[in-house]
Amino acid sequence: MRPKHSLPLPAADRVAPLSQTAEYALRAMVYLALNPNEGVRSSDLASAINVPSHYLSKVLRKLVEAGLLASQKGHGGGFTLARDPDGIPFSDILAAVGEEPSGERCAFGWGRCDARNPCPLHPAWSKLNAAMLAWAQSTTLADVVMTAASQRPASAFK
Repeated sequence: MRPKHSLPLPAADRVAPLSQTAEYALRAMVYLALNPNEGVRSSDLASAINVPSHYLSKVLRKLVEAGLLASQKGHGGGFTLARDPDGIPFSDILAAVGEEPSGERCAFGWGRCDARNPCPLHPAWSKLNAAMLAWAQSTTLADVVMTAASQRPASAFK
């Protein structure tokens, strides 16, 4: 028998608490940071990071509009980072796809709450939100590239 007030479980292949769009944006940006000397076509990128091509195209468009990616059409074209990896914090990537942590959203569904008018989840949500914001602001693509390069041979990322 199903519980009366059950919550949907996250998909097993998702990293909570990020949305699928945010995950796809991070995957794309990390892949491009790991392959800095070549433009990557959208379809090749989608295949490399295991993301549906149509969905990724929408994500890439947002990243270009935010000034995080450059796009070159034609032979030898593709997507590349528009800035150095050390100048791209995760917070910029999340903001580009509308997923930046925000203290203004009420996790309990009241619209807005704060310390003076907290919802039941406000204290716990505030801690998570602050930790997510600190992580997103302090982690750059360069951090990921440096860590990845020390853990795997470069050929593992092609």
